[in-house]
Amino acid sequence: MPNMIETKNLIKVYGKEVKNEVLHGINLEIKKGEFSSIIGPSGSGKSTLLNLLGALDNPTEGEIYLNGSQINKLDDDQLADFRNKNIGFVFQFHHLLPEFTSVENVMMPNWIGDSNNPDQDENRAMELLDLVGLKGFENKLITKLSGGQKQRVAVARSLMNKPELILADEPTGNLDTETSTKIYDLLRDINKELDTTFIVVTHDRHIASKTDRVIEIIDGRIDKDYLNSPEHEYDNFENVAPKYCFLCGENVIK
Repeated sequence: MPNMIETKNLIKVYGKEVKNEVLHGINLEIKKGEFSSIIGPSGSGKSTLLNLLGALDNPTEGEIYLNGSQINKLDDDQLADFRNKNIGFVFQFHHLLPEFTSVENVMMPNWIGDSNNPDQDENRAMELLDLVGLKGFENKLITKLSGGQKQRVAVARSLMNKPELILADEPTGNLDTETSTKIYDLLRDINKELDTTFIVVTHDRHIASKTDRVIEIIDGRIDKDYLNSPEHEYDNFENVAPKYCFLCGENVIK
């Protein structure tokens, strides 16, 4: 299977007089259709790496390829256009606009991209809200929705421009356990149904241990890289991600 993402010797340094090297030579390949999680302690470089992969920032050194195209050589305008057309984002605090309705928030990527077909855009946004389980909530103001519903709107918005890649930064970090599981299951269903590639940064050990692959970042370096069992999400917890498995032992489903 071809790569969706490839990085070569990715280095990120912040500061000019006092330099802080956050990423130290990251080499990474993500296959198309893969559902991966990035884990690690606070300050390890997880979000920095996600920002680079999402073309929200440029590396100090190194190369980033998406679908074989090098994106870190693009200028700011080119990057903005590339992001809008190719990458969907889901954030912990969803970043929805409270003065707009659910459907208007989902349509926002197309408004930013100067779409010329508003009726078609609205139809797609309505379909996406139906897909994420919010049929009937299309015209509700964001302020009238629960936290889980807001995150579902954010997921629908991330799909608006039919991206092949979705990057999620702590998408369940603000939610209770039951809602977190529902959001994860929703992302997983989209991954399987649309063959969308997902990279999820998370502190949720249960979520991380259910993804196809677990990439552990420590001090700006890839410390470990695990493949979870494709047969069953609970198989091989002890071997795959022992630090992040609080269900290992008698509760593991065999």
